[in-house]
Amino acid sequence: MPIRYTYSDIKRITNNFKEKLGEGGFGTVYKGKLRSGLLVAVKILGNYKATGKEFINEVAASGRIHHVNVVELVGFCFEGPKRALIYEFMPNGSLEKYLFCKEGTEEEMVSLSWETKYEISYKVATGIDYLHRGCDMQILHFDIKPHNILLDKNFNPAISDFGLAKLFATNDSIVTLTAARGTMGYMAPEMFYKNIGGISYKADVYSFGMLLMEMTGQRKNLNPSMDHVSQSHFLSWVYDQFSEGKELEMEDVTEDERKLVKKMIIVALWCIQMKPSERPSMNKVIEMLEGDSENLTVPPKPFLYPLQEDQAESNNSTHFS
Repeated sequence: MPIRYTYSDIKRITNNFKEKLGEGGFGTVYKGKLRSGLLVAVKILGNYKATGKEFINEVAASGRIHHVNVVELVGFCFEGPKRALIYEFMPNGSLEKYLFCKEGTEEEMVSLSWETKYEISYKVATGIDYLHRGCDMQILHFDIKPHNILLDKNFNPAISDFGLAKLFATNDSIVTLTAARGTMGYMAPEMFYKNIGGISYKADVYSFGMLLMEMTGQRKNLNPSMDHVSQSHFLSWVYDQFSEGKELEMEDVTEDERKLVKKMIIVALWCIQMKPSERPSMNKVIEMLEGDSENLTVPPKPFLYPLQEDQAESNNSTHFS
């Protein structure tokens, strides 16, 4: 279980907040070191009233989790308005840096191979499957995206940030939310369109599919200034390129790498089917990633919202349980 620390402990661990690692919606992250010598990342939460629920979610969810592909919560601080979360330190930072790196940056020099991307996607899938089926409660993350996938020194991934996570009984197939949760571009359509199906673990499957699309397409799925339009164009572009047998800006790749990419794209396209019933479960996703790409069928073209599907020609649907 995570250890409770005082705020003075937090100041000592971070050497008085000397090295800032980054900043997010809920707070600032600093590098730290425990007495044992273990390097940690310390998230200092901002407005304690606004982040109260996120803090409780994170401690409640993370305290139950023990999986190599989920970031370990080492400790926390809850002292009046002062709140902090202490995680194992992941030296290579977020996956996002390596997918959308700027020219001339350190990340651009460390380009991830297709094999590494495949390994990352496979390990993230096992981590999500563990959250859905491996604990005494069903943990739905609701914010799977490249920014929340952290990489250790060997580029092994771990899922982080459980601020939006919800815990449910393991036998709950449909869950109730008071409001949509997640990040635009990765949120499942059923968060907005109730007539296509209830909210369930399939929402995380959708987010994972979008993550895979970005890993293979090598560009962001959503331009924030253009909303659904750019996202729809991105999905159509990937699907059309793939169905027409074109390569997705791939140069100097081996035949084995081509097969890996093909497999990742087919799995991604299944995961982002609009209706939850047409998406696979995460354990099925793992099976598909383990199998041969030649044995996988290409799904119908994915749509973002019901009107898109109504305007398109009807296709035969495949349903997963």
